[in-house]
Amino acid sequence: MRLTLWTGFWVFLADQATKYIVVHALGLMERLQIEVIPGILEFRMAWNRGVNFGLFAGFDMRWALIGLALAISGAVLAWIARDGGGRLALVSAGLLVGGALGNVVDRVLYGAVADFLNVSCCGISNPYAFNIADIAIFVGAVGLVMFGGDKTRPERGPGRGGKGRSGHDAKNP
Repeated sequence: MRLTLWTGFWVFLADQATKYIVVHALGLMERLQIEVIPGILEFRMAWNRGVNFGLFAGFDMRWALIGLALAISGAVLAWIARDGGGRLALVSAGLLVGGALGNVVDRVLYGAVADFLNVSCCGISNPYAFNIADIAIFVGAVGLVMFGGDKTRPERGPGRGGKGRSGHDAKNP
């Protein structure tokens, strides 16, 4: 669990630090666009009031999304505390929780999530922006699907209070 909390802490810190540097220190809020690597990476200011890719941005969902992010973070932490998991599952949980809390702070402070990373390639312009928290949430969710759960725990067999291979209770055949 300690690995999950430390991972979450560092993701949260990296997310908030990059948002502060890019949005405030570099003045992206006023400039709206800063080219970093021409044709590949630019900082593009986007305030996401909705969910992924700005879906449902027309609705005032700020507090519902904050509540949902906190509930999911709490559920993931409870799951990891209860079931544990390997290092990759613990890191994945920390990535998801740290990213979710980073976006929660944005919604509380600004009413929307500050997105600023825009990656394009090969002459194709990407209209969407994202942030460090979004990357962490995505990677953490995929990691939990791939590595979550205790896949090393042996199946409970007869004599251990569980059901055997036949599916019948060991105490009541």
